[in-house]
Amino acid sequence: MARVLRVAGAQMGGTQKADSRPHTLARMLALLEQAARAGARLVVFPELAFTTFFPRWFVPDPRELDGYFERAMPNPNVQPLFDRARALGVGFYVGYAELTPEGRRFNTAILVAPDGALIGKYRKIHLPGSVEPREGARFQQLEKRYFEYGDLGFPTFRAPASLVGGVLGMLVCNDRRWPEGWRVLGLRGVELVCVGYNSAAYDPNGGETEDSGLRTFHSQLAAQSNAYMNATWAVAVAKAGDEDGSGLIGGSCIVDPNGRIVAEAKTLGDEVIVADCDLDACRQGKEKMFNFAAHRRPHWYGPIVSQVGATPPEA
Repeated sequence: MARVLRVAGAQMGGTQKADSRPHTLARMLALLEQAARAGARLVVFPELAFTTFFPRWFVPDPRELDGYFERAMPNPNVQPLFDRARALGVGFYVGYAELTPEGRRFNTAILVAPDGALIGKYRKIHLPGSVEPREGARFQQLEKRYFEYGDLGFPTFRAPASLVGGVLGMLVCNDRRWPEGWRVLGLRGVELVCVGYNSAAYDPNGGETEDSGLRTFHSQLAAQSNAYMNATWAVAVAKAGDEDGSGLIGGSCIVDPNGRIVAEAKTLGDEVIVADCDLDACRQGKEKMFNFAAHRRPHWYGPIVSQVGATPPEA
């Protein structure tokens, strides 16, 4: 019998600095309700879903910065999302800024089961940008300033029967551009990867060589190619549109294990996309082309884990 899980991507339009927490949460609840009406059992929200993408700003006031972080998950500010999801019998992935009891800060995502139980947590590993602000830049990319590198690795999690017992994994934003994370998930049997992102519609590191079209293409290319090469479903979901004058790409999509987009957002606003994901469809790739046990040659892969920068041959 096929193991079909109906999954929704809950793309969000821009969240402004001035937007209240209750206003943003109401939008998320509306998307959750829409996904549940469409029969989804798992809903994927974006990275840093509860706030604006604050790493684009230099925030010198620690009190202001702390306002973007969650000290517990759930907490009173977000509890209605957990309560309504449990009442609807819907699980979800959501990204947020985590402040631990020890004072550590991470760009984090969690998976929550339809009964409200925590399935797993992931902390973003591939942090883009810089520690110090770039002088003269209108918008910054300061994730390296505000977050530590994730310390949980790339785990997979066995979902409960309410999510057809699938093997689930998580990435956050820039992680999707790095094949190493996907491959570790693949080696751990992943069948569905949830990815939330907030990606600029311009080159966030300066320059004029990238625009929204190219960056959207790259975003979908990363999801499609890595889903194919690891024989997994992928659900990549954006926070998109205008945030206080800064553009974010959309392009939210659900990709099958052959790398084909089966559902795709058409707007840059709040929008739900839905697909029936047959997790058994992963078997074709896992047992043939990407049968890792039969075809991998890890003794040649040393440079992937032994070095950081590229080393071209001598002239």
